[in-house]
Amino acid sequence: MTATPDDVQAAAAAAAERTRFEELVAEADAVSVDGWDFSWLEGRATEERPSWGYARAMGERLGRASAALDIQTGGGEVLASAPKLPPLTVATEGWPPNVARATALLHPLGAVVVADEDKPPLPFGDAAFDLVVSRHPVTTWWEEIARVLAPGGTYFSQQVGPASVFELVEYFLGPQPPHVRAGRDPEQARAAAEAAGLDVVGLRTERLRTEFLDIGAVVYFLRKVIWMVPGFTVDAYRTQLATLHHLIETEGPFVAHTTRFLIEARKPG
Repeated sequence: MTATPDDVQAAAAAAAERTRFEELVAEADAVSVDGWDFSWLEGRATEERPSWGYARAMGERLGRASAALDIQTGGGEVLASAPKLPPLTVATEGWPPNVARATALLHPLGAVVVADEDKPPLPFGDAAFDLVVSRHPVTTWWEEIARVLAPGGTYFSQQVGPASVFELVEYFLGPQPPHVRAGRDPEQARAAAEAAGLDVVGLRTERLRTEFLDIGAVVYFLRKVIWMVPGFTVDAYRTQLATLHHLIETEGPFVAHTTRFLIEARKPG
């Protein structure tokens, strides 16, 4: 049977789509994901930001503190954005590539970086800091935070809320059970903080829109935020990636929703 012009055009379009898929995936799979800087995604993904402006609000509190701790600093990018750091500023990080990156960025600013696994105890004495901050911690060890805070000290943190980007998670992993979808509930954080002896003085939550504009953005995001799809690799999920690439190319951006909450807790003085 002789191919029609429409057949030829369709075959050419499919070949072009496959080529673009391989190029986008190869690029995103090769780029470094060290640190906590997402600037590689500019033009490839969009994320609505919480209205409270965590970095600005954190910077204001750092400017008033005398001794501060940033837990799970990543590559140190958020802490380094503060206009002024306290005389004593310490950051912890557990992933070796990020420890090196944060050290290079923060040491010139006068901050000390301590390599520390994300599990208690924190390697500091009691009442060592009047401010503890953390942006998107994997785990919040409330009793340890209460221990290292000085009386009257404050914990200030922006955290990932329940079912964040689960449209993408469930695309790859399938429907998640209710207890997983309900994890990281801000009210559970409030209860845990109070159980550790802290007074929660502020708690805000927002649901925000995220768009992935090409499949490279998806690959980069899942390589960087490793807990979203545990064990993610391009080879393991190539078939699903190819299908998602086709959907993005034909129907537009893949839309997901992030959940963020801002919590501020104070140690009674």
